[in-house]
Order: sequence, then structure tokens, then C-alpha cells
Amino acid sequence: MRTTYIAKIADVERKWYVVDATGKTLGRLASEIATVLRGKNKPMYAPNVDTGDYVIVINAEKITVTGKKLDQKIYAHHSGYVGGLKTITLKKQLEKKPEEVIKHAVKGMLPKNALGRKMFSKLHVYAGPEHAHAAQKPEVLELKF
Repeated sequence: MRTTYIAKIADVERKWYVVDATGKTLGRLASEIATVLRGKNKPMYAPNVDTGDYVIVINAEKITVTGKKLDQKIYAHHSGYVGGLKTITLKKQLEKKPEEVIKHAVKGMLPKNALGRKMFSKLHVYAGPEHAHAAQKPEVLELKF
């Protein structure tokens, strides 16, 4: 009788992937990245173990969105004080901090617990084409769309 394989942290081999966000749709890109960060693309995936890989996203400033989201999508956060609601549109956020747009989208697709925070720490997003992870020899990630 065979026993079910249970992933262990010591058995996980992590790879580095690089993704070029030029011309990619925000949500589709974020879901692919979240899948790799969670490790769901591997046969050894387990929901209680971080089996994911590292992902580097370059050219975050060149992503696309469909419809009128550039003007109508609003990011909001609250300072905690009365009248402390701060809002910014997607267009202004892309001008100000384009890497935060992708980080926000991916973070919403990861688990909301300590394991999700650990997975999110393996994401590195850069606005331009340069990144500081050449020593890790990242492979180009083939996207499904």
C-alpha cells in the first residue's frame, strides 16, 4: 500500500523566475504570479507548506488594464483618524509607484495568514527593466495567457 506524500520544508527546491509585465493585463498577470508564489504549479504542493518559488517582475510601469479602470479603479486606505480616508486612482498610482499596483493585486490573491506573508516576501517588483537579482540566474516564466 502506498502512502500519501507530504511535503516538507527541507525537500522544497526553490527556483527564481523573471516576468516581463510589458503589455500584460494586471489581473491575469497577478493570478499567474500568485500561483507560482504558492507553489500550486508543482506536484509537491501542500496548503500548509510554503512550496513556492521566487518571482521577479520587471517593467511594472508598462502593465495594461481593460475598460476604464485607469480612471475608475480607486485604491483606498484609512489613517485611523476621523476623516482620514485617502484615495488614489490607478492612473496616479502607476505614475507614482507602479510596483505597488502589482504587489497589491498579488497580495489579495495570497492567503491572509503568516504563510501568505512568507509567500509574499518572495515577490520582487521593479518599475523598469533592471533588477538586482542576476546572481540568482532567474529563468523566464512562461505565462499561460
